[in-house]
Amino acid sequence: MALTRFFLHDIGMEIKGMEISEYMTKESLAQQGGFGLATKGPQHDEAWLIFMDQVHNLLPTFKDKAKPCITSRCGAPGSVCMACANCPGTTSHPKTTSKPGNPAKVEEHVENYTWIHQGVTGIPTTAKTLLQQSERVYNFQKVFALRMGRVGRQHDYPPYRAMGPVTATEYESRQERYDEQLKRLVEVDPAGLSTEEKMAELRKYREAQYEKLVDAVYERRGWDANSIPTNEKLRELGMDLPEVFEVVEQARQKV
Repeated sequence: MALTRFFLHDIGMEIKGMEISEYMTKESLAQQGGFGLATKGPQHDEAWLIFMDQVHNLLPTFKDKAKPCITSRCGAPGSVCMACANCPGTTSHPKTTSKPGNPAKVEEHVENYTWIHQGVTGIPTTAKTLLQQSERVYNFQKVFALRMGRVGRQHDYPPYRAMGPVTATEYESRQERYDEQLKRLVEVDPAGLSTEEKMAELRKYREAQYEKLVDAVYERRGWDANSIPTNEKLRELGMDLPEVFEVVEQARQKV
């Protein structure tokens, strides 16, 4: 029964009770973190990192991967609060752009949101203030999740099927690729090892890589090692309210 329970946990493609969007994430650590570390669950409005990571190789280090794990979701609440999708910032090309390139890097795209916000509210808005507002919303979402009992970093992990091969058949279907990764990344010679032994070595490596990413993301967010916002971060965001501090303090006592 115990083996069945663990196996089901490995293959159940859900995080935080939400089904994972249909991206193949095994070879993209950033996308694994994008899904696993999303407060609402693994949906792509917070976690569309696989193209940057796997196709363009723009995120070689843990710090590189941690940044979009934060900025993509800090921007998402702001656009959603304005009833916008990501289209004003990622798909439209201003007339001043002769070579569109990467839409997300065009300054006018970010400004689109500031003009929408200022036009609706009448409040002068910059990209910086909009991101700060969005980060505040995201941290309020986190505090609400803590209040509802989702406390601890164990809630921020994807099933292993999203990280690597779960069964011997799956490993053997791409044995040449996985064996090469064992040699190059794990520095383990697969010769003479059984499939199960090779799977165990690869799993140990990939889970250790994910732990490093989680630590990097928490640090950059201003959260502690248990995925709880620090008091310093809450003060920085203007969230230093007694009832908010009470929620995070109760969460710290549970871990």
